[in-house]
Amino acid sequence: MELTEALAKLAELQKKLYAYQAASSSLYLDATTTAPKDTAEGRGVALGVLAGEEHKLLTAPETGALLNLLWDQKDHLDQLHRRQVEELRRSCTQLTRIPADEYMEYAMLTNEADDVWHRAKEQDDFELFRPVLERLTAFNIKFAGYYDPSKAPYDALLNEYERGVDMAYLDRFFAALRAKIVPLLRAVMEKEPPNDAFLQRRYPIEAQREFSDYLMEVLGLDRAHCAIGETEHPYTLEFNNRDVRITTRYDRDNVASSMYSVIHEGGHAKYELGICDEVQYTCLAGGVSMGVHESQSRFYENLIGRSLPFIQAIFPKMRQLFPEQLSDVNPNQFYRAVNKVQPSLIRTEADELTYCLHIMVRYEIEKRLIGGALAAADIPETWNRLYKEYLGVDVPNDRCGCLQDSHWSGGAFGYFPSYALGSAYGAQMLRNMEQDIDVWGPVSRGDLSGVSEWLRDKVHRFGGLLEPADVVKNACGPFDPTAFTDYLERKYSALYGL
Repeated sequence: MELTEALAKLAELQKKLYAYQAASSSLYLDATTTAPKDTAEGRGVALGVLAGEEHKLLTAPETGALLNLLWDQKDHLDQLHRRQVEELRRSCTQLTRIPADEYMEYAMLTNEADDVWHRAKEQDDFELFRPVLERLTAFNIKFAGYYDPSKAPYDALLNEYERGVDMAYLDRFFAALRAKIVPLLRAVMEKEPPNDAFLQRRYPIEAQREFSDYLMEVLGLDRAHCAIGETEHPYTLEFNNRDVRITTRYDRDNVASSMYSVIHEGGHAKYELGICDEVQYTCLAGGVSMGVHESQSRFYENLIGRSLPFIQAIFPKMRQLFPEQLSDVNPNQFYRAVNKVQPSLIRTEADELTYCLHIMVRYEIEKRLIGGALAAADIPETWNRLYKEYLGVDVPNDRCGCLQDSHWSGGAFGYFPSYALGSAYGAQMLRNMEQDIDVWGPVSRGDLSGVSEWLRDKVHRFGGLLEPADVVKNACGPFDPTAFTDYLERKYSALYGL
């Protein structure tokens, strides 16, 4: 087969894979936004078939032969095609080890699990969720052995979300964070907290929806290519760099909840929309890793969205939309309120300082669960104990405890550490960005174009063309977690007069 013909077949293969993934994503989007409550069974059948067809395509002998032929000629390939072949060979190798029936069964299980999780959370009933969680755990341990039998199961799963990361790396990373965050938290908690009572006033949902539209405009999200929906647990879903969906959840009594979920998910969307056209409909489309992805969402949410210049820029619009609720509030008061440090129950509503402690709880549980040292039945007790130990808070129920996140219902064991890594990557990106451009002058005027252009050039456009560590290095230089802890110390020392 001529090289030109082989490359044409490679493009055709990847478009077929894109079609299967787009169909599965459409079903998931429908399930979590507009689908009637008791409709999971039919979706499960469809998802199982789609997963089976995708598995069949990737493990077909002719696919392996095509990829091997191209790999043998890798010296004649440009970077784009060489990277495609490399990634597809890695995926095919993994999938070839997974029996087709197990792959299909797992796709159906995650669909079922999402439905069960929603009901369990609604009813505050962990026992309803436990059997399906046990099956998900068993599958992931088994799959980890397929991915890389030389690694401990949890190390193999972590590598699926952030290549090159393992428990030894994360243990050191979290220890470094804990050494700085815990004493800083103690010092902050001795100070008078800012008043944030006005955040809990009644904020009409319709006005919040209008505010979400405005925030998307400020973020520079083109509504012709990015839509917003509503769901229980906010997320971002990308089809391609011209079709991205974000979701949020509105709370009448907490205006900051949806505000920051929109900015957070908007950061994910900015990443996906900024990926270059050359990698679309290939295995290199989409963000390179969850750590890098979370660096973008948390960059916009916290480093920009919780900054005083940003709040000064958007506050007139907030006053217009919520005149009664904010009549006695100024931008500085709002800034202090949304940066209030208060150990809390809910990860997605945690302040910037304590957020990583929430991640550490989940990391410790996942590490022990996948490692076989913790049974699913013992998660609630362990969760509650660690929340008391790490954050000093009592967990009143499982709805606000171990059932609060959707990640495990989707089988995403190993995902959570990426949030903490992303926070650290983002802080280092900001440090470098401030050396290159005027960040805060334009932000104070509601102009995020310079920030977005810098991130697009340094991070977004590559998609999966580079390894995660290389993307981080391109934007930041060698990774240095002290950039994050230094940022936290500067910000919260100033806020609390330490």
